[in-house]
Amino acid sequence: MSTTGALALAQVMAHCGGSPAAATSFIARAVATDPRDPEPYSALEHLRRELPAEVTAVVAAANTIGPMLARAYLSFVDGDMDEAAMSLGAVTGYQPDVPWASAPWFGDERFLGAVTPAAIAEATMRINDYDRDLDTDAVRESLAPWFQAIEAVCDRHADPDAMARMAVLLRVCGRTDASFALCDQADAVRRVPFTEVVRAGTWRHIGNRVETAAAFRRALALDPANWSLHLDLADLAAEGGDFAEAAALATRGEELEPDDVTMRAAAAYRARSTGSVADLNTFTELTPQVPEPYRRTLIDYAYARGT
Repeated sequence: MSTTGALALAQVMAHCGGSPAAATSFIARAVATDPRDPEPYSALEHLRRELPAEVTAVVAAANTIGPMLARAYLSFVDGDMDEAAMSLGAVTGYQPDVPWASAPWFGDERFLGAVTPAAIAEATMRINDYDRDLDTDAVRESLAPWFQAIEAVCDRHADPDAMARMAVLLRVCGRTDASFALCDQADAVRRVPFTEVVRAGTWRHIGNRVETAAAFRRALALDPANWSLHLDLADLAAEGGDFAEAAALATRGEELEPDDVTMRAAAAYRARSTGSVADLNTFTELTPQVPEPYRRTLIDYAYARGT
């Protein structure tokens, strides 16, 4: 459908059809045709001027592409740059192959100069929420304005926690060098455990177990009471076949957090390391509560399957 046709249908649905929600969906189709075209955004503003209460209600209940896109743009118009970023992140995550962020407003200095690092970080997490394949040339091209926004916002206000979260998107898009560089940039401001966790994830993504373990241990040095880091390291040791090390790490993690099911289920490592029947029974009792695919992995370890 052409932009002109979609906008014409939007007008019909807004007035004759009596459905502002349907109208915003047709406007979203027009935006998808060419996100750089300013006309559909003007149509959104015009629709709100004509039907302010109705459009406000649609945006407030937004949970589909059209209303979410409307929320993003109208938040920008209203000066709420953080909400604009997060809403567009959700839209982008649902259809990452559409260059939604090529919208004129997204590259506007009013947006880039006011949006917070925390909001851009949250937006990038929303892009990754839908489990789409982001590691393709087409998606990387579509997400290029997001990469530029990350750089601009981090240069303006370096927030280590937010930067680490942004680095996750760079990793899942296959931009591992950029992900490492952003972690390094975050460390230059202040070292925080999550940056090392993200760095570990990137090393793991490219298959380097030694560097993955080193990053997790640096995170643990910064946060010694973090039981989940003990579990991360236990899992990594088990992947390498060192079940004695996995058992020791799991035991320490369980001492720190005795109530978490996944932590307690790491009794599988002690059962594998020592042959303890008691640990095997503990693991067996917990098995139904452990989410997949982790449950299957632990079962294979506990019963020495496939190793």
